[in-house]
Amino acid sequence: MKVVILAGGYGTRISEESHLKPKPMIEIGERPILWHIMKIYSHYGFNDFVVCLGYKAYAIKEYFANYFLHESDVTFDFRDSNRMTTHIHKAEPWKVTLVNTGLDTMTGGRVKRIRDYIDNETFMLTYGDGVSNVDLPKLLAFHKNHGKAATLTAIQPSGRFGALEITENNSVTGFKEKPKGESGWVNGGFMVLEPSIFDLIEGDKTVLEKEPLESLSNSGNLFSYKHDDFWQPMDTIRDKMHLEGLWQSGKAPWKVWT
Repeated sequence: MKVVILAGGYGTRISEESHLKPKPMIEIGERPILWHIMKIYSHYGFNDFVVCLGYKAYAIKEYFANYFLHESDVTFDFRDSNRMTTHIHKAEPWKVTLVNTGLDTMTGGRVKRIRDYIDNETFMLTYGDGVSNVDLPKLLAFHKNHGKAATLTAIQPSGRFGALEITENNSVTGFKEKPKGESGWVNGGFMVLEPSIFDLIEGDKTVLEKEPLESLSNSGNLFSYKHDDFWQPMDTIRDKMHLEGLWQSGKAPWKVWT
């Protein structure tokens, strides 16, 4: 089963780094967050990826063009016509298709553009800037069991701002963290889609989360797989620092691989 990753946006909310590289290439633990996402899928046996490119697409292409070399031990013999020999091959068993889906194409349009690479089969889809410890086999089983066109992973993000405890005379008596899920369930990505989704996408300007998914919702063809454990996007520098801290602590919840 193919895994489609949306990796073409500008990443304007993390412009401190995205002005130099596409958002999915911003590093956590000296590895692009795109690599972390792919490792999550690969852990469960999903190794066939289609990556939708846009902004600074060349950076992602160059990364994978050199990936095998960078992950292997290598000898350069300058005495023999600059012969290169690779030794221990450490690269993952990935097949990665990189597709230019346009600089200003919306999420739905990007999905539409990779239609020829899906082979009219069920596929997975996620965003190139979020990690989670969602159980992907259970997600897929849930999708197959209900038999509808689409499943998204529903999550309850933690609130960004704490709440004040205030008395009637306006005295602040304490602080408390905004409870997780106070803002309700939201789309956390990690979707499973049937190829019929392509027929609901008009063109490049279509936003996947609007007309296509709303249409499926109205017809009873969109289900949510509730995930109440770890999920974290990397929208801002603050998010990046939080993820980096988790990684450096050795307790990154999304690191399901060994």
